[in-house]
Amino acid sequence: MSFDDLAEAVMPRLRVPPPMRTGTLARVVGLTLEAKGIMAPLGAVCEVVGAGGHRIEAEVVGFQDQAIFLMPFVEPKGVGPGDLVRVTEHTAHAKLGPELLGRVVGPRGEALDGLPEPDCKDRLSLLGLPVNPMERGPIHETLDVGVRAMNGMLTMGKGQRIGLVAGSGVGKSSLLGMLTRYTKADLVVIGLIGERGREVQAFIQESLGPEGLAKSVVVAAPANVSAVLRLKAALYSHLIAEYFRDQGKNVLLLVDSLTRVAHAQREIGLAVGEPPTAKGYPPSVFSLLPSLIERAGVGRRGYGAITAVYTVLAENDDASDPVVDIARASLDGQVMLSRSLADAAHYPAIDLNGSISRVMQNLVDPPAMKAANRLRRLWSLYQQNADLIQVGAYQPGTNVDLDTAITLRPEIEQFLQQDMHEPCGLEETRQALLALYQKSLQLSGAGVDMPAAKSTAATGFAQGSAPARSQGRAPGPAGGASALRPAASAPSGMRIASRGAKA
Repeated sequence: MSFDDLAEAVMPRLRVPPPMRTGTLARVVGLTLEAKGIMAPLGAVCEVVGAGGHRIEAEVVGFQDQAIFLMPFVEPKGVGPGDLVRVTEHTAHAKLGPELLGRVVGPRGEALDGLPEPDCKDRLSLLGLPVNPMERGPIHETLDVGVRAMNGMLTMGKGQRIGLVAGSGVGKSSLLGMLTRYTKADLVVIGLIGERGREVQAFIQESLGPEGLAKSVVVAAPANVSAVLRLKAALYSHLIAEYFRDQGKNVLLLVDSLTRVAHAQREIGLAVGEPPTAKGYPPSVFSLLPSLIERAGVGRRGYGAITAVYTVLAENDDASDPVVDIARASLDGQVMLSRSLADAAHYPAIDLNGSISRVMQNLVDPPAMKAANRLRRLWSLYQQNADLIQVGAYQPGTNVDLDTAITLRPEIEQFLQQDMHEPCGLEETRQALLALYQKSLQLSGAGVDMPAAKSTAATGFAQGSAPARSQGRAPGPAGGASALRPAASAPSGMRIASRGAKA
């Protein structure tokens, strides 16, 4: 083939790249850069070329009139007015592939573990592809997390989204490490967002270990990196989980913490002029968190699942914090960690008051559900009357349920506590839970005749025997047998105790 023939064959396929429009840096205010003369969409990645060839990358986070606002990935040192600004990526993409397994990477897929860069072949947008809610599969398969208190009282399913809500220093990271090691999942994706840099290495070495890291992908963005990179790390963690879920894998996604993601978005929103609302959070925070959480869950038509666990920091142990509120509204349940339990060396410090799994009733059989509800009631009843019990104002015998709660308190605490190095499976948990349930029924029936005790055991919680007791009704064919003595008609142990104290 002659040169002319070759040129004639190749010429129709040649495309001239569109001209690259560049701009100039006009202003730097705090961590926000303002550029003019350049056109770029939101989320695009730009490069600022300073004097002497110094370069920094930044992301477009807003625009006004002919100016665009950027937030740099690093400290904007070495740049000045008039520096060149050009677009390098119109859409933020990330590297994906099985090569990420066993690796610790940064928000942009760069290696942080000292090994060569992951040679990933696939690239996808950080925003992922939303799943049609009518195509999502149901949550119907139980997930063994290896933590007795959660397996028995807060049973989780594959594809569930749950939050660990607590203040600082009550054992969130330790519980997260237990979930990482003991959950029966094909692989684990861990997003360490906004935490102390020291904790990243400690979590990998102590909580994960070599065996856990082999089936995990860790995305780390500690507190000292840019808010844009912290937000990217959260998006990247979800994208990796989606990538493996779409291959039919059962993925466990752990994000520590969702509150730090909200803080990163708050920094970005306030920097571009969004109005602050509750606790200084701009409106974009309250739209970001639900959209992020909705990326987890069961895949299309039940193909693959992402079970997500988010830690939520309740600042000053305030359970009404705006981030806690939006998380509870968006998640499929929450595990409340109590500082008072942690102070009493009760680990994991899971407080059943306020903790709930919204899909548990669809996962466990009726006997296990009755047993869990019974223990939850005894736990709550003791907590409500703890002050009276400790000062000796409560007289035993006035409330059968409260007597049972006091008697079984050490065994219930033993059931809820667990050494962080000892897993507990679903079946083992179920047997221990049912044994406690039977013992509680025997104790509650000690003050009534045998037929009434049998009736109580037969009806359990399903027939509404607890409401009948609380209203002080006599035993009847529709209401079930009352667990209170005839003289104890008050609804709570506190009222009975005060009356007994006066007597």
